Amino acid sequence: MASGSILKSKFFNILLICAFFLAAGLFPKSVLAQETKENKFDPKKTILEHISDSHSWPFAFPFVKEKHIPLPVILYTDKGLEIFSSAKVTTEDTTKDKGIYQGAYHNYKLAENKIVVVDASGNIDEAASKKVFDFSITRNVVSMFMSISILLIVFFSIASSYKKREGKAPKGLQSFLEPLIMFVRDDIAMPNMGIKYARFMPLLLTVFFFILINNLLGMIPIFPGGFNLTGNIAVTAVLSIIIFLVVNLNGNKYYWKHIFVPNPWWLFIIMIPVEVVGIFSKPIALMIRLFANITAGHILILSLISLIFILNTIWVSPVSVVFVVFMDAIELLVAFLQAYIFTLLSALFIGMAIEEHH
Repeated sequence: MASGSILKSKFFNILLICAFFLAAGLFPKSVLAQETKENKFDPKKTILEHISDSHSWPFAFPFVKEKHIPLPVILYTDKGLEIFSSAKVTTEDTTKDKGIYQGAYHNYKLAENKIVVVDASGNIDEAASKKVFDFSITRNVVSMFMSISILLIVFFSIASSYKKREGKAPKGLQSFLEPLIMFVRDDIAMPNMGIKYARFMPLLLTVFFFILINNLLGMIPIFPGGFNLTGNIAVTAVLSIIIFLVVNLNGNKYYWKHIFVPNPWWLFIIMIPVEVVGIFSKPIALMIRLFANITAGHILILSLISLIFILNTIWVSPVSVVFVVFMDAIELLVAFLQAYIFTLLSALFIGMAIEEHH
């Protein structure tokens, strides 16, 4: 009983520390600088900066001036491949000298986190901008490399432990993650796929831990700089497309017969369009569910912290922090829940496609 109370106390303290760093790390400029009419705190801008992608990597520490590390800009245009630092382009039309715009680099400028082409006066050239193919290393790309590196290091380490300790009880990191691996196998893969589950276990484990790690890292905006990878619809779309391809490329004849040869046959006018729509609606549901839940949680937490700066009083901070701690606890649950739901539905859709006729 006492150990349970200690565990709850430690859990609450961790959430309280996370909430403090969230408030201090996301709004360092507001803490340091006195708010003026010209420099008024804009919660919308702050929230959108956190949940959107960018060409710089922010390092925000409590009570330290926020710094941004520029990331590489990689463009393919009619001139060929162009690579330069994002520090060379600016988002502001700051200087003009004798009618020549000085805020761009080689006629490129950042506008709403996108690289655009500008003319000599600084106006965006829409036609030329459409001919620019952007392959830049953005914050989300760096975040993805980071999460993939963590996955590789962790699971290569666990695989090595299994080889060295074959037939022995798990130890260290292996003992910590083995229950999650067994959970994915016994409670997600096997019930939905039957005896063919082993073929798809690498995919399900990769999807589960990739989403889980990014959900958890997205809750810690101060380490390092904060990112919202699973709250980016492009990322969730790619995950959903992978599941879509796996489902339909592995679908057996009974799966396709169920879609195109309905029973009774005279319902084909109604059922075939419905089933075809269902093929695409399943991955779309996966994409929207993960994106919407993660993004909504980030926006809600940031909005609660913003109340301190919107009302411009320290007296509202205890209420905001209490609610943020509560929402952090909910978000911690959602981080695991969304990884579980995405993996479960993926296993269910694959299982429906490979199920043999009874």
